[in-house]
Amino acid sequence: MKKLIYLLFVAGLFSCSTPNNQLTMKNPMDTDRPDETILIERVDLEQKFGKIEAGLAPVLKRNGQLVPTQADDMDGDGYWDELVVNLDFLANETITLQLEFIAVADYPDFEKRTNVRLGIVQEDHSFKEVDQYFAPQGLDGFPTIAQGESVNWENDKMGFRNYFDCRNVKDLFGKLQPGLIIDKIHTPEMGDYHKLADWGMDVLHCGSSLGSGGLAMLENDSLFRLGSTDVYEYQKVVEGPIRSVFDLKYKGWDVAGQKLDAVERISIYPGKYWFQSDVTVTGYTGQKQLATGIVTSLLKNEPYSFDAGKNFAAIATLDVQSLNQDELGMAVMVPKDELTAIDRTTDINFFKEGYQTVPAKNFSHVISETYYVAQKLANEQPARHYFFAVWGLENPKWKEIDHFKSYINEEAEKLSHPIDVII
Repeated sequence: MKKLIYLLFVAGLFSCSTPNNQLTMKNPMDTDRPDETILIERVDLEQKFGKIEAGLAPVLKRNGQLVPTQADDMDGDGYWDELVVNLDFLANETITLQLEFIAVADYPDFEKRTNVRLGIVQEDHSFKEVDQYFAPQGLDGFPTIAQGESVNWENDKMGFRNYFDCRNVKDLFGKLQPGLIIDKIHTPEMGDYHKLADWGMDVLHCGSSLGSGGLAMLENDSLFRLGSTDVYEYQKVVEGPIRSVFDLKYKGWDVAGQKLDAVERISIYPGKYWFQSDVTVTGYTGQKQLATGIVTSLLKNEPYSFDAGKNFAAIATLDVQSLNQDELGMAVMVPKDELTAIDRTTDINFFKEGYQTVPAKNFSHVISETYYVAQKLANEQPARHYFFAVWGLENPKWKEIDHFKSYINEEAEKLSHPIDVII
């Protein structure tokens, strides 16, 4: 699925001069859908209402009350490209909204429920947030310059991070209550985020695995980690109340002697126990296999693989495997027609075998202790997957795999049956 929603246009419904322009949104499913995030392209609005004047952006009202929206500039040209909307839907519900245009400078503030941050250490040991930055070079060691050692992102359910160095492994922050925390990690205000606090904690041990959704290329039965690249760059795209998006850009990814470039675009939305990843790789011909994995170092139960709804395939683990010694569930979901492999790596500790990429962190570039799924990848074409994470201490239902699998299936069906938007 390449979009969260699709648009149905009704010819002649409104003209540009209509004082109260309307949008109608319909839930096509016979189930309630709280926290649905809907994307509407500017070009689609302009097809019905004419060219939108510079400096104006749309807001939406339901029964006279504003609903959460944001107008996002996705290409950095200074003009918004997409309208993002967050709504709750009852089963089969149709909602009619009034569309108004206001000055961008007067755009209303809504509750902030997503966040992304890269903080770079300063001389006074504080961290300054940056919108763009290059990771320190070093294929077998590095200085720690980033807040929490990572690029960090979150919504009101979970927090995630990606180490901003040659390890390039994803990790998790479990939350015990709604709220945003990544601005405070690695600061005296929060304290040690590896210890349980009232907000939650870092819940995952990654080692030399792919952690919680790290990336690799599956080539001739070998995994080549997306790490130790010549260039590793962070670029914020948008940060807002109901969507945050950023890019991780790489040059010189060594895959069996080939030098490839890659961009991972990560998007996160409110109310979801997952983030969306779109990975585009360039520099080769034909088709390759992109792998995404889950650490298994503390796993005692067998991992799971299953169909998620009609259109997706998923792998998952759920076990007493958090650093708090309680239940933690993780999953990767990919389009079923792109699935190429599901497998598990060896549990050999390659660091002890002498493959010591980063001795200071006991880290080896060789991937082990990982359960992974691979999907088709075509040159210059994005491949999409969704990474899920749940913590049993946050909600007791996440102690049971049946509840976790049910949630993944429900989200898969929602992605397969997007909200209809009639302009």
